[in-house]
Amino acid sequence: MAFDERAFFNEKSETRQGRYQCPKCRRSNDYPIRWVRRSKKDRLPPGADERDRARFAKLHDYLLRLDDEVTCRTCGKKFEIPSQQSMIFTDQFAGLPNDEELERDIAAAAGEDETEE
Repeated sequence: MAFDERAFFNEKSETRQGRYQCPKCRRSNDYPIRWVRRSKKDRLPPGADERDRARFAKLHDYLLRLDDEVTCRTCGKKFEIPSQQSMIFTDQFAGLPNDEELERDIAAAAGEDETEE
């Protein structure tokens, strides 16, 4: 029997923002990107054998990117999303800094003071 992910995962669509730079006009914007979140079910499907049990024990929740290209908001040209990662395990999100923390760390590393007047 072929592996059917729908028997092992719940699917939910979601939209996440991504900041990308258009290769034509070189302007950066935030774009909504469609993803599918696949969450591991809490129990095995009925009729599962030992092979399915072993496979189920190794499964992790993950996100799968649906959009491969976006349309530039400035010049209107379509361009490919430059990320090579179209699938992300959700446990990779733990410990990642959010955008505000990342900007603050970049400013501190560059020697910029946020309280300049």
